[in-house]
Amino acid sequence: MKKVIITFVAIFALVSVSMAQPRAIGGRVGYNLEFSYQHAIGEANMVELTAGATNVWSPWAYADVTATFDWVFNINGGWNWYVGPGLGVGLGYGRYWHDYEYIPFRLNVGAQIGFEYQFDIPLNLSLDWRPMINTLGFVRGDGYPIYWSLFSLGFGVRYRF
Repeated sequence: MKKVIITFVAIFALVSVSMAQPRAIGGRVGYNLEFSYQHAIGEANMVELTAGATNVWSPWAYADVTATFDWVFNINGGWNWYVGPGLGVGLGYGRYWHDYEYIPFRLNVGAQIGFEYQFDIPLNLSLDWRPMINTLGFVRGDGYPIYWSLFSLGFGVRYRF
């Protein structure tokens, strides 16, 4: 009986802490088409996880998952800006082109910087730039990687809960 009570208290505590953390779910559109999930860590940090398609407007498109850790700074009222490092992995579904070698697996490193507005209703709008350097993936004929995600500007719409 003691183990059951301890287990119940531990589960209740974990759920309570989880429910106390602000979260947001939605999408990000721009250079990428992505599903987005944000989870606050404390009052000034957040982790953002996105999954979707990158380079959707080119023949070199690929599906990817990206995680960023962001420091959040309040500007005024509901306005915030954020910045932080990121890491992404993906699988390509592009095609050969000129002298480029196709490697389907991607490993990207980069950062994210952006602005967001949190309305009084549970809505969050954001505009950010997330340059990612392709460290493994498409390579030129001379062996150097092609840096595809340097212009990743995105507009996000999320529901906060």
